[in-house]
Amino acid sequence: MFSDRKAFLVGGGVGSLAAAAFMVRDGGMRGDNITIFEALPTFGGSLDAAGNPDQGYTMRGSRMMTTENFECTWALLKSIPSLSRPDISVFEETMKFSEAVKWNAKARLVDRNLGILDVASMGFSMRDRYELVSLSKADERELEDQRITDWLSPEFFETKFWYMWQTTFAFQPWHSALEFKRYLHRFIRSFPRIEKLSGVKHPVLNHHDSFIKPLVYWLKARGVRLEAAVTVTEFDLTTDENGQIVIGAIHLCRSDNAGVIPVRADDLVFLQNGSITDASSSGTMTTAPECLTKEESGGWHLWETIAKGRPEFGKPATFNTSIPETRWTSFTVTLRESAFFEQMEVFTGNAPGTGGIVTFKDSTWLISVVLYRQPHFVGQPEDVQVFWGYALHPDRIGNFVAKPLLECSGAEIIQELCGHLNFDLRFFRGAVCIPCNMPYITSQFMPRRATDRPAPFPNNSRNLAFVSQFVEIPEDVVFTIEYSVRAAQIAVYAMLNLDLEIPPVTPHDRSVRAKFDAAIKGLK
Repeated sequence: MFSDRKAFLVGGGVGSLAAAAFMVRDGGMRGDNITIFEALPTFGGSLDAAGNPDQGYTMRGSRMMTTENFECTWALLKSIPSLSRPDISVFEETMKFSEAVKWNAKARLVDRNLGILDVASMGFSMRDRYELVSLSKADERELEDQRITDWLSPEFFETKFWYMWQTTFAFQPWHSALEFKRYLHRFIRSFPRIEKLSGVKHPVLNHHDSFIKPLVYWLKARGVRLEAAVTVTEFDLTTDENGQIVIGAIHLCRSDNAGVIPVRADDLVFLQNGSITDASSSGTMTTAPECLTKEESGGWHLWETIAKGRPEFGKPATFNTSIPETRWTSFTVTLRESAFFEQMEVFTGNAPGTGGIVTFKDSTWLISVVLYRQPHFVGQPEDVQVFWGYALHPDRIGNFVAKPLLECSGAEIIQELCGHLNFDLRFFRGAVCIPCNMPYITSQFMPRRATDRPAPFPNNSRNLAFVSQFVEIPEDVVFTIEYSVRAAQIAVYAMLNLDLEIPPVTPHDRSVRAKFDAAIKGLK
């Protein structure tokens, strides 16, 4: 049926990889008719991981997943065999591991006195409860262009609930009230267990090694072409007699050699519009990462170009024009000695891989760290440990290092962390800490209107679809793997006219039990 139709995907993140998989698995397209172009040397987008035990491992982000909120993702991963155990799927492997190594955080919040806070109580006042209920019941049209601070009082942002919520999901008070409301509904089952982080499902290794590599292997085995280090610079767009926009050619650059690929009206083009990890920069133990700006940003250019004069293609400026509101810094630490992990286990009461996020709530940088079950990378030696951390206020002066995190080297980040823990620096002897600045990492959370994001397959488009964190999907929430996978499935099924069911967004917020449990938790 689709033997002659070709598909071109711009951007090699999880959205494009998932779209290619849906085209092959559900659409019956030939893999060798599908090409994915990625500007970076590797695929996976923000689900990245790299490095070695000598120069240090690194990954820009970490993800938390639950069984009940990743309907499309788990359905896809049931089709992808594990690389380490080809007899089972990635889904099965992840569930088995998550059952064996469960999260049960005993030190979710730590104060300035090294006190582990009792977080069974959320710390809400009656006013907080009233305002939260009002926000959760508000119509989305009321919440367009609104910030969370427009609906919640300043005292709310000092509650234990907010410290846990914002460091679990990376919200800031100035982010979208509309998105915050969606999260309250989508993750209502996580509300009663937020202090324990129980129910989180996590892969055996990092998400790149455990999810992306098996998916890439599966695609290549079916002939899908994955071309790295290729920058798509322009689309040739026309409007046909029915008023639909049609892509006629793709302009790209390979190793400074420009080229043009013709696109037929019945071919398919998928664009990852926008990038939350665009203009990322890494530092070293002795140097801070560069603070890149809009001038160094390349991941937004194509969307900005095609959206001019085409309101159905969205409004990228809503998301990428205020870097101070959308950035934070992460860091990955590689250790050759076990002292830090041993001391953290004593302090938190959690073995590595069972404690989830530890947040230092009085940190001016708002630092959190995650200690994984080891190993966390393919080929990681037994005598090497890796943990990851992040800070939501990198522009502020540290408590123990008198400079903003944005200006700090890996060694200075370790110094700040040791200050909060009152640990001796010898615990980090021989450590390699690699910081990473990400100017757009929460750009998808910026206050918005419904029209600021295109539909995965706009009504006025003939052969162009969007798969990213910047498309409009009713009820679902951004900053999740699920959002990109769901966007891909919606776009593929629409473009190929597939009469197949897409797993719905499960209505946990309409469950009587979920509402009861959340209400009881909110009263504490």
